[in-house]
Amino acid sequence: MSNLGQLFDQLSAFERPPVENWRPDKTVEFDLRISANGEWIHEGGIIPRKRLVKLFSTVLVLRDGQFYLVTPHVKYRIQVDEAPFMAVELRIEGCGQSQEIYFRTNMDEVVMANADHPLSVTFNPQNGQPQPLVEVRDGLCAKLTRSVYYELAQLSAKFQGDQTAPGVYSGGIFFEMV
Repeated sequence: MSNLGQLFDQLSAFERPPVENWRPDKTVEFDLRISANGEWIHEGGIIPRKRLVKLFSTVLVLRDGQFYLVTPHVKYRIQVDEAPFMAVELRIEGCGQSQEIYFRTNMDEVVMANADHPLSVTFNPQNGQPQPLVEVRDGLCAKLTRSVYYELAQLSAKFQGDQTAPGVYSGGIFFEMV
């Protein structure tokens, strides 16, 4: 089994805090920003400790179009430039319509592109560049790094077949890449 496969098995057993049950009344502005390249920046400085960032990421939620770090009593509004996570690694299992595409994020979460974790491509309104995304959980997406996107684009050329636009199959679903 590959290292990514082992990580997927380990992370599948990990339980996040029950943030979906937490609905605090108090909202506080928090000087935290997730940059377009996935860096977590607090009060102007990059948070260097990945373990701390990973801990914060477990309580990150998207509600009413805003990003928050949520606790049972307070939700802290933060800024996210593009997407809160980055898809930094890609693994493909199988082929054709039965293939499965797995992504590992910069927070070491692993998701397979499927109905629960759809792939999409939006376009940056400022520069017109494609922004490929995979949903990680509850509306929180990971932006594919350039290398992962290029790897996926190479794969999409092989599976145009009956489809009208380039794309890829994963989890039994065809995802258009345009």
